[in-house]
Amino acid sequence: MKPARIIVLVIAVGAGGIAALLAGRSEKPAEPAPVAQLDTSDVLVASTDIPLGSALSAADLRWQNWPAESAGAFIRKSDQPDAINQLSGAITRVPFSAGEPIREAKLIKGNGGGYMAAVLPAGMRAISVEISPETGAGGFILPNDHVDVILSRRDKAAEKAAGFEVHTSEIILTNIRVLAIDQTVEEKNGQRVVVGKTATLELSARQAETLALARQVGTLSLALRSLVDFNSKDSPAAPEEDARRRNSVNVVRFGVTSTTTTK
Repeated sequence: MKPARIIVLVIAVGAGGIAALLAGRSEKPAEPAPVAQLDTSDVLVASTDIPLGSALSAADLRWQNWPAESAGAFIRKSDQPDAINQLSGAITRVPFSAGEPIREAKLIKGNGGGYMAAVLPAGMRAISVEISPETGAGGFILPNDHVDVILSRRDKAAEKAAGFEVHTSEIILTNIRVLAIDQTVEEKNGQRVVVGKTATLELSARQAETLALARQVGTLSLALRSLVDFNSKDSPAAPEEDARRRNSVNVVRFGVTSTTTTK
């Protein structure tokens, strides 16, 4: 063998040995840094879907691990270890979904009263009115919708002056929350239409008096308000506009509607 080839072979063998040595001495891959443990706390949650106005039982509630930084507003086991027993019998003022944390502000102790009395806000009254598809927006009014109450009646005083039959209509209550339609107090199974015979409304004491009187003198109809108007307040009429409305009636004669101004 020629000396040049021997030299090339020795260099190749030496290079391979050096490479193998360096590979054997390579550092092991670094282990990933440990993940920081998240502080948690046990909070009280609904173990199943709970409808509005339901009396809670121990089976409806359970403890669930929850991030401690967001558990301050909920019922924590460290603060109220016997909360499941303490809240048994409380009535829900809003529906709860399974796994949703329980808040005491959304519960009320019924003290033996019915669920409707429990879900009514302080100072408010529940009063029912008869409805039909014609007077109840065709059945499209659902619990928690807001409505205006319209009174339609026969005006005998105007008839004497006009000499013919006179009917009037006016909005007597605005932006009133519907508590229930018959015995239905919330939408169920995606139901979008509830055709009932009575609607239960949430009213103040003075509004309840107005509605009770109006029910004796004419026919009541419910006008469904837009969703965007639920929290809006109707602006009061200007004094001259209010006076004009008080001095005018909507007259219906032979199916023709006109406006007659009384002196």
